[in-house]
Amino acid sequence: MDTAVTRPTLLMVPGLRDHVAEHWQTLLEARLPQTRSVPSLAHDKLSCAARVQALDDALAAIDGPVILVAHSAGVLITVHWARIYDRPIHGALLVTPADMETPMPAGYPTVDTLRENAWLPMPRMRLPFPSVMAISDNDPLCGKQRAAELAGCWGSRVVELGDVGHMNPAAGYGPWPKADALIDLLR
Repeated sequence: MDTAVTRPTLLMVPGLRDHVAEHWQTLLEARLPQTRSVPSLAHDKLSCAARVQALDDALAAIDGPVILVAHSAGVLITVHWARIYDRPIHGALLVTPADMETPMPAGYPTVDTLRENAWLPMPRMRLPFPSVMAISDNDPLCGKQRAAELAGCWGSRVVELGDVGHMNPAAGYGPWPKADALIDLLR
């Protein structure tokens, strides 16, 4: 009799900029076994509903337990998905969420554009699976206090990362070895 425990598949849920070659999620996916990513969208890139559907489609293609690894708007995709769908998730690592209710820096969608594409209001319900939220002291897309407030709404355990910006290549992250330890918290 095989007593091996099935290890969860890691499913990367990228943000609005999708797959960036030097992003920690892309590098993690290339490095770790049993890891997949929600595919990029060809159309409706700003549509929350299209991104939530892409997440659900990616989940439907995976047998066994799943840990979601979401970054930025990917955190909101995960939360919107959890509000609609009922599939068991082993856990979720939510990294530096984007606060879509507050105007973001130039180059990002406006609050009105996000509202038109059904990102708002941001869900505030407790997630039906364990989650860890990694937050930054100096994230230009979501202040530390706001991130902690969202983590409280979602029932997420908070891990403070310090001054890491938005945890993306522009903030100096490429490889992010701490992701392994945070994922292990959910295994």
